[in-house]
Amino acid sequence: MFKTANPALNSKSFKAASYSGNNAMTIEGTVNKCLILLGLVILTASWTWSQFMSKGLVSVSGLMMIGGIVALIAALISIFNHRVIHITAPIYAAAEGLFLGGFSAMLETQYPGLVIQAVGLTFGTLFCLLAAYKSGKIKVTENMRLGILAATGGLALFYFITFILSMFGMGFGMNIILGNGVIGIGFSLFVVAIAALNLVLDFDVIEKGAANGAPKQMEWYGAFGLMVTLVWLYIEILRLLAKLRSRD
Repeated sequence: MFKTANPALNSKSFKAASYSGNNAMTIEGTVNKCLILLGLVILTASWTWSQFMSKGLVSVSGLMMIGGIVALIAALISIFNHRVIHITAPIYAAAEGLFLGGFSAMLETQYPGLVIQAVGLTFGTLFCLLAAYKSGKIKVTENMRLGILAATGGLALFYFITFILSMFGMGFGMNIILGNGVIGIGFSLFVVAIAALNLVLDFDVIEKGAANGAPKQMEWYGAFGLMVTLVWLYIEILRLLAKLRSRD
């Protein structure tokens, strides 16, 4: 069966009886739903951005926190309860936009022009990888899946451990990793690469889900999973560019 490092997209999620016709998942339907989610992210992010720029951080800090919490809850529900994915996926997208808008605006005020560069690189990476995947230049093998899965799991474990240690005042070298030194930039490049490779696995899972006749509901699930990876990639590119700009 097919696997992905993205917890929102895995073989069990798409493992079901074969459907056909209007009851079956399609690539086109998944793309359309992904565009809906993307539109919601942009809409709420633009609103939070405008509030930040006109009133400052204090006016949106609460919205950012609420957005982050709601997005996390909606994501968890989406992963473990597919029956409500058509409701929770849009909620996730709208809530994520609240956080991203404020977060992006904060970095934009420090480094003007940073956000448009991050957006361009994110979508440029998306389209280039999609083109390479569809043309067959990138083939998803079992070893590739396992390697990306291991790297993504390692990153998740690393972030979790450092978060726990930070609660007890133990930095665990985070100032070096999060800094703008050679190690910090190298780490960010590595994370961006892993996030980008996860997009390829997402493409593969969605394509196989459609080919195997997954239920129509899985279009929302595929769009949600792809959006999770895309948001992750954007945030990591934004952080990388911020590190590079801070060296100037």
